[in-house]
Amino acid sequence: MRVLVIVKASKDSEAGAMPDEKMLTEMGNFNEELVKAGVMLAGEGLHPSSKGKRVKFSGASRTVVDGPFLETKELVAGFWIWKVASMDEAVEWARRCPNPHPGESELEIRRIFETEDFGSELTPELREQEERLRTEAARQA
Repeated sequence: MRVLVIVKASKDSEAGAMPDEKMLTEMGNFNEELVKAGVMLAGEGLHPSSKGKRVKFSGASRTVVDGPFLETKELVAGFWIWKVASMDEAVEWARRCPNPHPGESELEIRRIFETEDFGSELTPELREQEERLRTEAARQA
């Protein structure tokens, strides 16, 4: 199964504070462990929400809102995508993660939908389209 591991933002990350050399080294070593174990599929840090935008939908209407966004505890500072055997394995890896921010930090782990999760609603035609798009996207990466 694949999971998205969300690194929640902090006041420091939202202020644009960059990690120091010690944190970069610790996180680099952790990422290396993840890769060697075949767990890490992707991972990135994100700029603060002040550099972001939101697109709000209401029926056919679209509204663009410029950052920054207020609720720091609901914002994302970074993420990984991991391939694990179970949610318990994901939790064990998360427990080994260096604290991503000075002080308190939080990781959120969410299971990613797989094609088979959609059942019969995902028709053979839609399944073929999904597989084709994944292949094309992987080639572009």
